[in-house]
Amino acid sequence: MLGGLRLSLRVWPAADPARTPVVLLPATGRTAEDWDVIAAELAADRTVYGVDLRGHGGSDWPGAYRLELFADDVLGVLGHLDSGPVDLIGHSLGGLVACRAAAARPQHIRRLVLEDIGFPHPRPPAPPQRPAGELPFDWRVVEQVRPEIDDPGRDWAEVIARITVPTLLIGGGPSSPVPQQHIAELANRLADARLVTIPTGHLIHETAPTAYLNTLTTFLTP
Repeated sequence: MLGGLRLSLRVWPAADPARTPVVLLPATGRTAEDWDVIAAELAADRTVYGVDLRGHGGSDWPGAYRLELFADDVLGVLGHLDSGPVDLIGHSLGGLVACRAAAARPQHIRRLVLEDIGFPHPRPPAPPQRPAGELPFDWRVVEQVRPEIDDPGRDWAEVIARITVPTLLIGGGPSSPVPQQHIAELANRLADARLVTIPTGHLIHETAPTAYLNTLTTFLTP
């Protein structure tokens, strides 16, 4: 429980945790299980934690969703782990949340990995239709957070400027819906960044797990 909110945390324990723990943040509508393949490999020598963001999976669905709230929740998780600095990895929505967490508490994060996110720019609103049937997340997440992404706050330049930890950006290439020039812009704005493209679209860790893991472990080692 964090401030009255219950967050679900999936743990892949390492038999011999010789390296920095990893915390994984999934995309909108995804849960910690989305990271199963990646986490199982990383857990060979480090403990891995997958977070169900508020409104997702086994975490509480409070009905209030903003990027700042997600980031506050993640910082609460990092404080609760009491493991020292972690390597923080975020995909899509999880990447935006990771940016805000890294900007607020750089002392909690050793290295940062951002999967297919660019520097936020305004874009024409095109809200998706809710799929039929039960969902593994609260659809109000989309209704409340999508406007924040379509019309980003003016503080993003300041947020990115406060991120000082070494950062890896992994872009999905031309088939991704994320403008790749915005990923390059984000890399240029960060204090210590490197950009790698794995041209498989937005779901990089899902569609190209071997290439993703090779890129990731090279960056996270030592």
